[in-house]
Amino acid sequence: MLPAAHRIRRSAEFHAVIRRGARAGRRTLVVHLLLRGDDDLPRFGFVVSRAVGPATVRNRVQRRLRHLVAARLDQGDAAADRPGGAGALVVVRALPAAARAGSPALKADLDSALDAAWQRARRQRPVGAGG
Repeated sequence: MLPAAHRIRRSAEFHAVIRRGARAGRRTLVVHLLLRGDDDLPRFGFVVSRAVGPATVRNRVQRRLRHLVAARLDQGDAAADRPGGAGALVVVRALPAAARAGSPALKADLDSALDAAWQRARRQRPVGAGG
C-alpha cells in the first residue's frame, strides 16, 4: 500500500503536475513529473479514465500501479537523485493498453517513463526555486 504521505490528493496539485511537469509516454501509461524546490517526500497520483475500461478494470489497473510505485519506494528509490525522488510530484496516467498489459510490461513501462520524465524535469527549473 502506498502511504498517505506519498499520495497527491488535491486537484490543484494534479493540474499543476499535468500542466507544468515533464512528460514521458509509453505504450501503457504516461508519467508527468514536476520537481519542487524542497526536500519533501515524493508524492504520487494516479489517473485512470473510463477509456481504460469499466470500473472494476480501472480499479485493478490503479491498484497495480500503486503497488508498483510502493515497491519502488520500498527499494530506496526515494533518494533525491533518483526518479520519483525527494521533492517530486508524479502523476501516472494509465492508457487503455494498461488494462491488457501484464505486470512485467507495466513495470517496465513505469520504470522507463519515470526515468525519462526525471531526466527531462532535471533540465527544467524546479517549481518554487527563486530567480
